[in-house]
Order: sequence, then C-alpha cells, then structure tokens
Amino acid sequence: MRKAIALAAAGALAASALVGCGGKQNAAKQDAGGEVTCEVADDTRVGIATGNATGVYFALGNAYAEQINSVGGKLKATASETGASVQNIQQLVAGEFDVAFSLADSAADAINGTNSFNARQPVQALARIHTNYTQVIVRKAAGITDVAGMKGKRVSTGSPKSGTEVIARRMLTAAGLDPDKDVQAQRLDLAKTVDGIKDGSIDALFWSGGLPTPGITDLLTTSADQVAFLDVTPLLPELQKINQVYETGTIPAAAYKTPADVPTIVVPNLLLVRENLDANVACVLTRTLFDRKAQLEQANAAAKEIKLETARKTDPVVLHRGAVTALDELNAPQ
Repeated sequence: MRKAIALAAAGALAASALVGCGGKQNAAKQDAGGEVTCEVADDTRVGIATGNATGVYFALGNAYAEQINSVGGKLKATASETGASVQNIQQLVAGEFDVAFSLADSAADAINGTNSFNARQPVQALARIHTNYTQVIVRKAAGITDVAGMKGKRVSTGSPKSGTEVIARRMLTAAGLDPDKDVQAQRLDLAKTVDGIKDGSIDALFWSGGLPTPGITDLLTTSADQVAFLDVTPLLPELQKINQVYETGTIPAAAYKTPADVPTIVVPNLLLVRENLDANVACVLTRTLFDRKAQLEQANAAAKEIKLETARKTDPVVLHRGAVTALDELNAPQ
C-alpha cells in the first residue's frame, strides 16, 4: 500500500511539472463565444487539481486525465496532487489549473464570496459528481465518544485549505468547541494523519471523501480493533444553518468491512472550471466524464455515483455553457 501511494504521489508530482512546463501558451483557451461544437481544434493542455494522494479525488482525477488523453483528440490532461477543495478553487481562479475537484459547500462559499473567500470567484461547474462522506474516526484509547469530547485532544482537521478542514472546523464549532483553542489541531494530509492514528500521536481525524477512500481502507485494514467511527449526525441542524448542502447519509458496512453501517453527514462534489473556459473544451471534458464512466469506476467505486440524472444539480454554482451542451447531447434520444 505505502509503495503504491508513493508511486502515485511521484506520478502526481511529474504531472504537476508537466503542467508548469507547459506554460500559458498550452493552457486551455478562453471562451470566444459562438456555437459549441464539442470539438477542440488546436492542441490544448488542461491541468486537473485533485486532492491528497490517498484520497478519492486523486484516484479519480488521475483516471479522468488518462481517459481524456485516450480519446485521441487535441485535448490532453495531467492531474496533480493538491490540498483539495479551497486550494483547488484558488489555484483554478489563478490559472494554475483548468479543472478542479471541489466539495459543494466550498464551491458555494466561492460563488457567494464567503468564509474562505472574500469575494465572488469566477467559477462554474461541469457536473455534480460523487458524494463525499464525512468520516470521523477516533482511537478507542482516547476515550472520545462524540465531537464535543475532542476538547484538549490531538485532532487532524485535514490539509490546509481543504474541504475536510472546512467541515472539520464547522463540526467542532457546532459541537461547542473553538477549533483554534479547544483542540490541538493537526493540519495534516490523510497519509500523515493515518500514520499518526496508528502510532498514537493523533487521537481523532476528520476526513471528507468518497467511498472507499484508500487511506481509510489502509487504516481500517491494519488497525480496525484500535479505532472507531463516530456518528456525527446530531450536528446536522447546526451545519444546515451554514449551508443547506449538508445532508444525512450512511457509510455502508461493506465500504470498510465495519461491524455495522455508520450514520454520517454527506456533501456532494462538483467538477469546476473557470467561467471563461473555452466552451468546446468544457464540452469535451464533460462528455468524457460520462462516456468513460466505466473506466473511472475501475479506478474507484465512487465513480458509480456519477450520473446524468444528477449532473445538473450544482446550485448555486452555474453550469458552464459547454457542459450544458454536452449534457443536452448525452440526454438526447438516440
């Protein structure tokens, strides 16, 4: 597992280097208006911002890039490891990436210019994709039975500027704790977090990700008798006061071979682009997402949740006009 993760991370760094070396002349073009043909005429490279190397964003993002490249057209893609949602949006807007995975709550903040964003961000969506499940795990020896019980404990709140960090801080606040004072917050990526839980240097972790998340599978495979999931659903009413995208959900026992299903709070994921991205690029990206869904499912089972029936449910983020064309064509009678 560790060797595979290391190789994946190395691949992500190489991909990131390719994006950087490509320069602005190879970046996806701006939308010039006109009819959307869903054909990219010139050689165009897109960079995809994913997430932690042991998370679902990373697995799906790399598989997505491979499928874009396998189509054989002028559009080529590379995927890179990142801190995830908030960082992804910031780097997307800055032009460092052209496509970004993001939690819907972080995307809504970006559109509204709230919380992590001090102004409206010019982003739109290609589609709603899979669901993120809030996975809160504690070491049994720490004696934590609910989020309020994390007071004074060493808690991993996820990578800086990640969607996990956003929801972790909101949950701690909803439980009556000050995230900056009442817990010993560890702002770590998932790989370091899992290592910390295993060696006892971290008492609890927050993770927002698809099912199954490889890093969580690793933890539950090696240390199942030493850790436990928390039911965080009592915090839902307070979270919904912040954003209505939060809903109840269930982590099935089959996901990590746990003794029973785990009730939790879920958040949809969106695939984002800049609002001025060339519409034909956006169209090809959207078509590939659905045309190659079977291949994405082979990379991670979370891709099974990518469905045409829910693709347009991205509010308050507007669908890019190139994505609208692609979805219209995909839904048209054959």
